[in-house]
Amino acid sequence: MKLYSVIICLGFLFCSVSCKDISGEELLDRAIAYHDPSGGWPTFNGTLAISMVMPEGQARESNIQINLPQEYFSITAKRDTLVTTYTLDKQACETSIKEIPTYSKRTPCETAVLYKDYYTYLYGLPMKLKDPGTTISKTVVTQNFKGKEYLMLRATYDKEVGSDVWQFYFDPTTYAMEVYQFFKADPGGAGKNTGEYILLKDIKTINGIKFPKERAWYYNKDDGYLGTDILN
Repeated sequence: MKLYSVIICLGFLFCSVSCKDISGEELLDRAIAYHDPSGGWPTFNGTLAISMVMPEGQARESNIQINLPQEYFSITAKRDTLVTTYTLDKQACETSIKEIPTYSKRTPCETAVLYKDYYTYLYGLPMKLKDPGTTISKTVVTQNFKGKEYLMLRATYDKEVGSDVWQFYFDPTTYAMEVYQFFKADPGGAGKNTGEYILLKDIKTINGIKFPKERAWYYNKDDGYLGTDILN
């Protein structure tokens, strides 16, 4: 009888972790409460020092300033002896790049906007999933990823925002975001072997916000390693 009670209790505990009957919006709210408990992201004003470590070649060191209320973004990146800067002050753009590189299809100021969107999106997660044009799945799926059970949330975007399909994986107890991945189309169809997944490790708190300290990037198709961003 006691063994039966233990089994029932363990079953209840397992279900409380992996069978949560919560909506996508509720899961997102809990994840945001973990990462940004004081609601500080909309008024974030701070500096991120990031090392990008690649499988081959020298690391790129970036110093990034983000002031969301003032619509200010600046990045100074150094690799070996080459230093490049991009600054966006509201609509005004300044950059050390004076000509369009032969390998680029973008103007230097278009590249500045790309950097701003990239860093404010990734380091603004999961809070950025509240932005207009983002559609959060209504249901939450329990899914195994690399040997751990997660609560998985899928996000799609209005066509003017983006075309990729993103999946976010949250710890079922703390609601910390630990993995995310994106696909160029439906993951169950044409997009299966496209895109990348990102493993998040450790936490660094800046201005009260819990940012992932390390982001390791891999291809979905073959687990090929791309590199790691380290927040110093």
